[in-house]
Amino acid sequence: MEINGTEVEQVVRYADLNLSDEIMHAIADKGYEVATEIQGGTIPYFMDWQDVVAKAPTGTGKTFAFGIPMVEHADPSATVVQGLILAPTRELAIQIRDELRLLCTYKEGVRVVCLYGGQPIDKQITQLKRKPQIVVATPGRLRDHLKRHTVRLDKVETVVLDEADRMLDMGFIQEVTHILDMMPQRKNLGLFSATISREVMDISWVYQRDPVEIIVRPVQDSKPDIQQYRIDLDGRDQKLSTLTALLYAGEYERAIAFCNTKNMADRLCALLQMQGVSVEAIHGDISQNLRERTLKRFREGKLQVLVATDVAARGLDIDDVDVVFNYDVPDEQEYYIHRIGRTGRAKKHGVSYTLVSNITEGIRMDEIAASQRLQIHRLKYDEDGCLMLLDEEQAGA
Repeated sequence: MEINGTEVEQVVRYADLNLSDEIMHAIADKGYEVATEIQGGTIPYFMDWQDVVAKAPTGTGKTFAFGIPMVEHADPSATVVQGLILAPTRELAIQIRDELRLLCTYKEGVRVVCLYGGQPIDKQITQLKRKPQIVVATPGRLRDHLKRHTVRLDKVETVVLDEADRMLDMGFIQEVTHILDMMPQRKNLGLFSATISREVMDISWVYQRDPVEIIVRPVQDSKPDIQQYRIDLDGRDQKLSTLTALLYAGEYERAIAFCNTKNMADRLCALLQMQGVSVEAIHGDISQNLRERTLKRFREGKLQVLVATDVAARGLDIDDVDVVFNYDVPDEQEYYIHRIGRTGRAKKHGVSYTLVSNITEGIRMDEIAASQRLQIHRLKYDEDGCLMLLDEEQAGA
């Protein structure tokens, strides 16, 4: 880990962070004793009301890094919003809310509300009438509440932009800056992201004061253990049979198959259902309630396969995924990293397969492997219909 350009190697235990008994009790309920790098690096500065720019890979515990100080700072007797977290998607917003509520288990009186599109606004207005101290929101839905005057931000002290790069890439920069301008009593701002884009730095330059820069790199010891395979096919019509063959041969209990479009996700889901696979799809056109139910069933092991667009590649709290299939080669290199990052979490072994059916997909995979410096093993069907591992000379032929 790097803090303000200086390499820092230390193991931080939660007991060393001077946290309240209530927070320590909630953390103990999760069975955690040692903080992750991003948590150990961020929490002391955030507790001291300092601005932070934190760059860390997906799945490194960023929510607790900003969530613990925010809950600690919350005044249970307050009737105004004191902490605000903005997230790019409703799935991530819901996940953050759930983790914060866990931290609030023994902090009696601290209330967390989540505001996102796809849920009736009247229900959220009712929740806001309970005077929460912490609000988690997507920018668009928060804007709707601000227009209705159903939420006030003038007393907010701490603001966090989670997945800041994704949020700004999605075109929310005007909403974000407008929201930041509405908080005159803000004491600190945290920008948490897997990458630091120019847009993130622009926000930092304008709204932060001498921020602490924390970088957690995916060093070899903390890199996910993911065996990556690329399967070269003779045509797109081979993708379905290849996926189902791998699914059954590997006896995978929990798999995610990624598609580039909503239409393809629905189509693949239907085709797998015809094969007798327990599968559901999630993407932006599916209602929020149905998406939440589908994710719940997948986490509980009631679904073998989740077919998803890239809405599920980042931020979702999905652990214990045995295998990830890239049914479509992703359009963006960054999507590949976030997709395969759904497996191999918590120091478990993971596997990913990318199905390549034409020259264009092959070129994209070559670019991903070269740019990201990834070791992706190539597989191909032999004349007998068996998958064989190609050596480097064969792969380059």
